[in-house]
Parts: sequence; C-alpha cells; structure tokens
Amino acid sequence: MANTDGVKIHPAVDHGIKPGDPSFAGGVLTCHCATNPVKVRVGGQTAHNHVCGCTKCWKPDGAVFSQVAVVSRDAIEVLENGDKLEIVNADAPIQRHRCKECGVHMYGRIENKDHPFYGLDFVHTELSDENGWSAPEFAAFVSSTIESGVDPSRMDGIRSRLRELGLEPYDALSPPLMDAIATHIAKRSGALPA
Repeated sequence: MANTDGVKIHPAVDHGIKPGDPSFAGGVLTCHCATNPVKVRVGGQTAHNHVCGCTKCWKPDGAVFSQVAVVSRDAIEVLENGDKLEIVNADAPIQRHRCKECGVHMYGRIENKDHPFYGLDFVHTELSDENGWSAPEFAAFVSSTIESGVDPSRMDGIRSRLRELGLEPYDALSPPLMDAIATHIAKRSGALPA
C-alpha cells in the first residue's frame, strides 16, 4: 500500500468523515464574501455526496478534490444577494452558478430535460454551518486531478488515502450512478421498456 502521510483530499474529509443524519432537513449555503454574501437555502437532505476530482467543480483553496452532493432542484432557493450570481459556462451540461466576487459555486443546475440527472441540483455542503448533511460515499473522476496539476506520481498515495477514508476511488461516478445513466439512455433508445 502506498504511503498516505500528508496526503490531503479536501478539508471536510481530511480528518475523517462525519456521519450524516437521515432526518436532516437542509440548511443554508453561504459564499466566501466577507460582506453581502450569497445565501442559498437547500430545503432537504442531499444524496450521492462524494469528492470529485474533475476540473469543473469548485474546490476550496488547497483542496485536490471538491465535495459535491445532489438535491432536488425544487429544494434550492436563493435567499440573499442573488444578483451576484453568474453562470460559469452556459454551454456546459451542469450550469454552475457562482458568486461573481469570491468565485464560490453555490449550485449547479441541469436545464436539459433529456439529461439523466435533470431535476437534480449539485451543491457543496461544506458551505453550510449546519451539521447532518449526507456523508461523502465515494470519490469520482480521480484521475482527472492530474489534469488540474496533480503529479501522476502522487496517484497511488491519493487512491490509498481515499480508501483509508472509506471513499472508493472511481474514474467515473459510482456504479449505482453509472447504472442510472445507462438505464436512462437505454429507456430513451428503446433497449429497455420505458
């Protein structure tokens, strides 16, 4: 097994994973602005929380991975300073809404009704002071960290540390999410009954 001394993943998991509370009903996410921060209410518990190594997700300073979960899009409500939000890339499948001032991504939304994850919004639960959010379950797009500048020689240590934390590393999404995508596509193509 590779040496994991000093391997950092994300501040929310580096010292262990906090268990979620199934009865947790959501909370407020706040951007990093010192004055007039953007505040977004998430009116429900999140699902499929994970650390993500892709180059599109927002990561706090110094983090190799982001931490992201999903919630029903109707659970998202911008409470304060929504005029500070902008879409990072309107052509991307996930339209990430970030604060124009501090750059923090507040939520990501899929507008394409044919997308397998349409109806779900992506959020970063570490932007909340509340405890009880769903716990991270896996690591996605692990190899993509190389694209953001991680030295490939560090990958064995990163994968080993993820496993120590109980976050199985994948170079896509977790098997249940990949199955959900494939099922959606198969139903649309007629390979499976709708």
